[in-house]
Amino acid sequence: MNFSSKILEEAVEQLSIMPGVGKKSAFRLALFFLKKDPEVTQRFTQALLTLKSELKECNVCFNISDLETCAICTDKNRDDSLLCVVEDINDVMAIEATHQFKGKYHILGGVISPMDGVGPMDLHIDSLVNRLNSGKFTELIMAMNPTLEGDTTQFYIYKRIQGLELKISTLARGVSFGEHLEYADEMTLGRSIHQRMLYEQTVKKM
Repeated sequence: MNFSSKILEEAVEQLSIMPGVGKKSAFRLALFFLKKDPEVTQRFTQALLTLKSELKECNVCFNISDLETCAICTDKNRDDSLLCVVEDINDVMAIEATHQFKGKYHILGGVISPMDGVGPMDLHIDSLVNRLNSGKFTELIMAMNPTLEGDTTQFYIYKRIQGLELKISTLARGVSFGEHLEYADEMTLGRSIHQRMLYEQTVKKM
């Protein structure tokens, strides 16, 4: 794109770094803010600055939070005996949208992927094992994305916690292999949670 303004060009360049935003979309966004009152742009900019400077990581489950401990972890109405382990924050939001799970979460921060240089020590697996060793939970639901890396991570966690008096389950295969949870429709994902199966049964099929 040819720009008559270096200022506009820089704005488009910065807006286009966002996922799914190409140069044309970024150009339209830049023009949108240009036409709005300065207060609109100021609120937008302040929201981003606050997001970066004040948003916290939950000290229990690693979810995003305004406080040291997130609202899900402190919610007395949730089932303290159920723990759902997921890859990322997006997966928590996807599962919450189904209204089929009322337990607690643990976010790993990714999956084991040797090709990408990500090993078990790079993830929140040790803290997960510590939470499970407390004996507080009766069931662990492993809700990894159905990918090779997700399956590898689930198997690693399974081996780490063998011997605990704990029911270990995984999502029913309503979600297709290779599909990420955040892109699954709410009905399919909700059914996969509701119809979850014992993880040992899936290991025997491998």
